[in-house]
Amino acid sequence: MFGFEQYSKATLLLLSFVIYVPLRLIYNVVYNLFLHPLANVPGPRLAAATYLYQTYHSLVGGSRYYVQVGKMHEKYGPIVRITPDEVSLSDPSNYDLIYFVGSKYPKSTFYSSFSAGYSTFATQPHDLHRIRRSALNPFFSRKNVLALESVVQDKAQKLCSLAKKKFKEGKELDLNHAFRAVSIDVITDYAFADCYDLLGREDLGKTFFEMVQKRGPAAWMFVQWPGLQALAMGLPKWVASALSQPIAHTLKLVEHCRAQCQSVKDAMDSGKVSDSSQPSIFQELLSPEGKDEDYVVPTVDQLKDEAHSILAAAADTTGNAMTVAAYHTVSNPEIFEMLRRELKENFPDSEQELGFVELERLSYLTAVIKEGLRMSFGVPGRLPREVPKPGATFNGTFIPAGYTVGMSSWVLHQDPTYFPNPKTFDPSRWLDPAESRRLDKAFVPFSKGTRGCVGMPLAYCEMYVTLGTFFRRFPNVKGNVLSKEDLSYVDHFSAYHPLGAEVFKVTSPTI
Repeated sequence: MFGFEQYSKATLLLLSFVIYVPLRLIYNVVYNLFLHPLANVPGPRLAAATYLYQTYHSLVGGSRYYVQVGKMHEKYGPIVRITPDEVSLSDPSNYDLIYFVGSKYPKSTFYSSFSAGYSTFATQPHDLHRIRRSALNPFFSRKNVLALESVVQDKAQKLCSLAKKKFKEGKELDLNHAFRAVSIDVITDYAFADCYDLLGREDLGKTFFEMVQKRGPAAWMFVQWPGLQALAMGLPKWVASALSQPIAHTLKLVEHCRAQCQSVKDAMDSGKVSDSSQPSIFQELLSPEGKDEDYVVPTVDQLKDEAHSILAAAADTTGNAMTVAAYHTVSNPEIFEMLRRELKENFPDSEQELGFVELERLSYLTAVIKEGLRMSFGVPGRLPREVPKPGATFNGTFIPAGYTVGMSSWVLHQDPTYFPNPKTFDPSRWLDPAESRRLDKAFVPFSKGTRGCVGMPLAYCEMYVTLGTFFRRFPNVKGNVLSKEDLSYVDHFSAYHPLGAEVFKVTSPTI
């Protein structure tokens, strides 16, 4: 009747496909814009219509979708639709409704895109997360951090020895990578009992940090096309590497983590780990003793995901916060003088060991560290969570169960209601105890609740000991001037300064 008899089945199949795909795309766009349960949420039409809007801003122009989301909130208000199935919230009062101890908001599938599916970081079900997190918690507890503070003190002393040597030779010290090296050297000592000693390398680990950062764009590709991740990770390494440099760096880091975990297991199996040795995180995770009765000892292939997430988290967040705090301190004579005076008054001997507990009591150092955390935006983008049944209402808008909500430290830490002149590094805003407690409502450098950063106590120990020791030892350092672009961030979940940007370096005229 229609004359289709003259066409082969293959031709008809191809013709059907050519017609179906455009029609399906048109249907999806129409549905997302007008029929979707989130259709009433304000925001850009393109963001509501397709995930490609997010992907474009995440891959083009420096991976800065978080900046675009901030602009959306300025235009549309405290609740904005940022993808077809996700909304972003900016009102700090909502934070404690989502991110709290015992929260029923599970992590969304977004986290599976970071090639660390088994890790505590990426685990979605609450019950499974509780089991895995309980195995990690003891190592990052304040009690254990204080017991192993010597690890942090050792790295801080190595940093100061390196700085003294450089300054005596009339050379500058790259604090950007030195601070990151401190963080990685601490966590690898903690995690594997096998310190990477990046502080001992000529490049201070720059090659390692670039490997971690360059894997970032792969995650955004996997968010857009989840099937691509399984395909890429299943291909022969040389094929995947040839197809994509970000995927190549992801595979390289994953393989590095697998080898590190295998090394720990081999040492345990051969009896080379003695009872008197400093316990390491991965030795404990490979041992069933003292664990929850539901705990299942992971395989090396599973454990590599935990190593991947821990190394990636340590590679930039704490080091970046120290860099931001140090750069703005050195750049502002008044701030620098206030910090110098406080350290000298409390520690008359510049060569003595500065203890974490004693340093925590210093109000101005604490204020400098909090401003460093506020302006370093450890995770600048949102932290997506799935709305549980029966749904929830935010700022008068109902979000059905199963859809995603998230909040961003980039947005909260620049809320002028809490932080007047938010782009100004101003430690004085934290000095009044009552005001400091008020600001804490919008201060979320480690997130909050059950899924908050497990490494927070260790991170604080690193920042207090490293910054306190460095500035007491070298009270007259001078730094270079960085541009606005040098200080900007790209979002690869953690915040990174752009590759090729000028980094913070210091000299000392008095050594």
